[in-house]
Amino acid sequence: MTPEERCLHIDGLTPEGGLYTDTQRPVHPDANSSWQVGPEAWKLPTAVLDHLDALGGHLLAFYRALNLLYSQSWRGTQPGWVAEYLDRGKPEQVVALGRMNRFRQHLPNVIRPDLIPTREGMIATELDSLPGGIGFTGSLGQRYGSLGESIVGGADGMIAGYARMLAEAAGVENPVITIVVSEESAGWQPEMSWMAEQLRLRGLSAWVIAPEDVIFTEEGLFCDVEGGRQQIDLIYRFFELFDLKNIPKMDLILYAAKKNQVKITPPLKSYLEEKMGMGLLRYPSLQPFWKEHLGKDSISFLEATFPQTWVMDPTPLPPHAIIPGLTFKSRPLSGWHELATLGQKDRQLVIKPSGFSELAWGSRGVSIGHDMSETDWSNVVEGALAAFDETPHILQQFHNGATFPVEYYDFETRTMKGFRGRVRLQPYYFVVGGEARLSGVQATVCPPDKKLLHGMVDAVVLPCSVTGDQ
Repeated sequence: MTPEERCLHIDGLTPEGGLYTDTQRPVHPDANSSWQVGPEAWKLPTAVLDHLDALGGHLLAFYRALNLLYSQSWRGTQPGWVAEYLDRGKPEQVVALGRMNRFRQHLPNVIRPDLIPTREGMIATELDSLPGGIGFTGSLGQRYGSLGESIVGGADGMIAGYARMLAEAAGVENPVITIVVSEESAGWQPEMSWMAEQLRLRGLSAWVIAPEDVIFTEEGLFCDVEGGRQQIDLIYRFFELFDLKNIPKMDLILYAAKKNQVKITPPLKSYLEEKMGMGLLRYPSLQPFWKEHLGKDSISFLEATFPQTWVMDPTPLPPHAIIPGLTFKSRPLSGWHELATLGQKDRQLVIKPSGFSELAWGSRGVSIGHDMSETDWSNVVEGALAAFDETPHILQQFHNGATFPVEYYDFETRTMKGFRGRVRLQPYYFVVGGEARLSGVQATVCPPDKKLLHGMVDAVVLPCSVTGDQ
């Protein structure tokens, strides 16, 4: 096939809706896809793939240690401010759920960082345990795999990895699994319905339902699906914890979980979904804890991966104190309000909500310092500090992504075109047997004028393959 024919083949395999959501438009009336279609998968050298393989284990170790740190903090054997930070702005019900002994050891079973290849290395700007894109990335792998591409994890790697994770998390033979998608997350329902269909083709009883479709009895939770009413063994929650109050039958679902009548993954632990966790890794007073529970190798790996991250706590500092690691032109900052006075060239910084907010995902609420006027930046700084009690914000060092060439098919001119763009890599790890297993990687290549790298109509979105090169 020519590159044009490959692109048209890939687009022709795209179901109506493109990204499996009715919220995005096709790139052209003649296209099915709502992103730019490239002729081949994004090629990863062996050294990069080895790095991604190693990253999964380090991220799982980080989640395990962060879970322990929070538990020890609220129990009083680690500094109490850690739990206070991670619980800030959350209702009592959400905090209590995260502290239940029944769920004490539960960790995320899906891990997906957002990675930006830079000259300094691979930088993780986000860390998500409830990610979208599982079905979309799985479908991309299938489509490019049909062209003979050596897809990372295999052409069906995302489907197989997700299936193994769900089956193990259910903990019973022949489990009934429901992917419960809330109204707030409805944009991802079509891709998860596609994934559930693929799981059923593999013999796994998996269904996408809305929360209101859950049927409660004293024996447990049930759902009406093809083949009749079935008892639910596992809920894969595709809803955010900040949205609990808006989810129908949530109290009944939680009741069944507390009675061990149904399992839920990801765990109901809002503190594991806070971006500030990345910043806690570098807090000086926590270094003894991290050294004991992460070890030198993981700390070194994660410090090279996580950008410098600070929690924007407006509590006044003593005159002699400074914010550790926050220095400009060899001058340490001793208060957050000083950020507002920095010149544009010194504002290679990002401010974003830490979590537990509708603004904390999908690049919402993200402000890039050097891309704003002085007035706008000052307003963002002051607004973030004022919101601390309800929605803590973090400050991160901005890392400029390296650029790479990419080709795509232009449906308007019916020719191949290209540009040099910045790349976001999203590796998906499914936890099986206590290990984070890399099952697929999505690459989103955005035009160079885009500071925020995310799925957009201008981006070329591809699965990743292996080149074998170093």
